[in-house]
Amino acid sequence: MSDRTAQRAAASPSPELSVVIACYQEESHLRESVRELVATLDESGVSYELVFLDDCSRDNTAAIVRELVAGLPQARAVYHAQNVGRGGTVSEGFRLARGRIVGFLDIDLEVHCRHIPRMLAAINAGADGATAYREYSVGVSWNGFVRHVLSQGYRWVVGLFLRLPYRDTETGYKFFVRERVLPVLDQTRDRGWFWDTEIMVLAHNAGLRITEVPCPFVRRGDKQSTVRVFHDTWRYMVALRAFRKRLRDERRSSK
Repeated sequence: MSDRTAQRAAASPSPELSVVIACYQEESHLRESVRELVATLDESGVSYELVFLDDCSRDNTAAIVRELVAGLPQARAVYHAQNVGRGGTVSEGFRLARGRIVGFLDIDLEVHCRHIPRMLAAINAGADGATAYREYSVGVSWNGFVRHVLSQGYRWVVGLFLRLPYRDTETGYKFFVRERVLPVLDQTRDRGWFWDTEIMVLAHNAGLRITEVPCPFVRRGDKQSTVRVFHDTWRYMVALRAFRKRLRDERRSSK
C-alpha cells in the first residue's frame, strides 16, 4: 500500500462496509465490474470502502487497479510480489478492512453485486454473516456444464464429509460482522480455494449464525476461467480429507 493511500485510509472515518476485491487475471472485466459495484453501493446509501488486492496477476490487472484506486477516494490497494492464493489474499483483505461488516465477492460478477444489499439486510436482521447460495442456469456451453457438475459434486462431498447445514460453502460471495469473523479467520490455514469451505466450517463450529441468500449465477462467456478442473479438484479433495482429520484430532485433544 502506498504512503498516500495509507494516510487517506487513516484520515477517513471507519465505514459501515468493507468490500475486499481479490484480483487475479481480471483485466477483461475489472473496470466494468467495479463501475457496477460502485454504482450499487452508492445507490444503497451505505458508507463503504473498497480494498483491492492484486495477487501477482500476469496481465494488466495491477495497472487497472492503480487506475481505479486513483479515481476512487474510498479505495485502497495492495499489490503482491508473489502469488499468495485466493484464501490468503481474502484473509489479508479482511484484516486490512475497517468496516463493521466485511465481505468479498468474485469480481467477475457471475453472482452480481446487486445482491449485496440483501446480504447486509440479513446481517442487520441479526445474522453474523450472509453468503450467496448460487442458483445455476447450466446453459449450452461445455465449460458451463462441467463447472456446474463440479459445483454440485463439491456440495455433495462437503455435505457427506462435514455434515454442515449449508448448501453452498464454496461460494465466492461472503459477508460477515468483522469482529465476529476475525477470531475465526485466525484459525484458517488454507491459502487457496479450499479456504471458502474452511471458513464456513470454522464459523459454524464457532457458533456464528450464517444466512444463505439464494442468488442467480450467470456464467460469463467472455471470461477465461483460472480454475484448472482436474488439478484443482484433486487439491480440493486432498484438502478436504486433511481438514476433516484436523477437526477429528482437535475434538479428541479437547476431551
